[in-house]
Amino acid sequence: MSADQLKLVLYMKNMFSDLIYINSVIATELVKITENLAAIRHGEDFLEKSTCTTEHDELNQEIINILDKYNKTSSEVIRMERLKKHILKHLGEKK
Repeated sequence: MSADQLKLVLYMKNMFSDLIYINSVIATELVKITENLAAIRHGEDFLEKSTCTTEHDELNQEIINILDKYNKTSSEVIRMERLKKHILKHLGEKK
């Protein structure tokens, strides 16, 4: 593999890593927006009685697992931990 090809592969790897991270943030925030809208529309009691919040927690964990699968460098791990912390903060708000 030539130096130019190696640079291109590294560039693409970084780009995909960034896209996976950005999509993870968007996905987890959309889950929270969905919960907030349901609470506004149906009331907090609806969310407490629903299985949706448990399912949303599982979806958020899957999102983190995908992020973990493809983001292994130290800077990628740092931002993954930041997103985990943010998600856990949302989970704490529910309780």
